[in-house]
Amino acid sequence: MIEPNLSSLSVSKQCALLSISRSSFYYEPKGETERNLDLMRLIHCPAVETQFR
Repeated sequence: MIEPNLSSLSVSKQCALLSISRSSFYYEPKGETERNLDLMRLIHCPAVETQFR
C-alpha cells in the first residue's frame, strides 16, 4: 500500500493520498500479555457455557 522507499512521493504524501495518518503507517501492535490472555479465557469459558440457558 505505502512504499517507504519511493523517491517520487514521501511517506507523508502517500499517507495523505490514502487519508491515513503517518502514525498509523508506523504503528506496530504490541499484542496481549500472557496474563491478559489467561484472564480473557477465564471470563470467556463460563460466559459461553451459560449464554443460552
